[in-house]
Amino acid sequence: MEHLDVLVVGAGLSGIAAAHHLQEKCPWARYAIFEARDAIGGTWDLFRYPGIRSDSDMFTLGYSFRPWDGAKAIAAGSDILQYIKDTAAAEGIDRQIRFGHRITSADWSSDDACWHLTVARTAPDSGDVTESHLTANFLFSCSGYYRYDRGYVPDFPGMDDFGGQIVHPQFWPEDLDYAGKRVIVIGSGATAITLVPSMAREAGLVTMLQRSPTYMGSVPTRNPVARAARKVLPAPAAASFLKWTNALATQGMYRVSKKRPELVKRIMRKGLERELPPGYDIDTHFTPSYDPWDQRVCAVADCDLFRAIRKCTVDV
Repeated sequence: MEHLDVLVVGAGLSGIAAAHHLQEKCPWARYAIFEARDAIGGTWDLFRYPGIRSDSDMFTLGYSFRPWDGAKAIAAGSDILQYIKDTAAAEGIDRQIRFGHRITSADWSSDDACWHLTVARTAPDSGDVTESHLTANFLFSCSGYYRYDRGYVPDFPGMDDFGGQIVHPQFWPEDLDYAGKRVIVIGSGATAITLVPSMAREAGLVTMLQRSPTYMGSVPTRNPVARAARKVLPAPAAASFLKWTNALATQGMYRVSKKRPELVKRIMRKGLERELPPGYDIDTHFTPSYDPWDQRVCAVADCDLFRAIRKCTVDV
């Protein structure tokens, strides 16, 4: 039976980071990354819906050991995927990934002081599944938030009788044609505010249907501070400066929101008044019942959602 010092679950953003630190801090350790799918990247490979991008700045989200050097702080999903692939290739991590390996059981044995694992392996060509067993001293789960084989779909009455097409962003059809059509996007979180303005460029009308409003604020995709820092500082110093500047700014905003929520509400409302059409019903559509950062604040990239509302291609 094969034995590993460390078994990393998942070859996404976190799994590649885990492998880097293992190679750097524990070069003696024999490890492997087990990836149930057939590709590197996790979320950034799985999700293919229009406009997919980061909703955090990449100077903070990116690896400390390989700083983000892209032009955009709010980056396209394809750029993030390539960043993960390049990182894995540069350090030989991609050679430690076993694709099509899904862990079906993991049992800790106190007698053996190790994990006993059962793995279902899917052959890439035939699709045949075989089962194998191995042990590991340490199980490092980097499997992310999502259930990759099935996105959550509420059971709305009448779905079976609906004459149109129902699509989940997690399984976006490559040939989906929505040009000139009326589209409803259910929800107003990070996925919705990315998807809605992107679809509005081709659809007839996109309606964002929300149970309750979400706090939103416009952010530039290109950080002007980043351009300046990269001009005057060496690359490593600029990367460290940008990472800490963005991280501390976010923490600062969070702390102010907790201490002075009414002040932050007024500031965010002023921003919405500038971006939305005159007289727009902000109270109904963009004023949550909770305080800022009681739930996550969503980043609207380059005002794209608000511009689409002004053009009347998006309704809320």
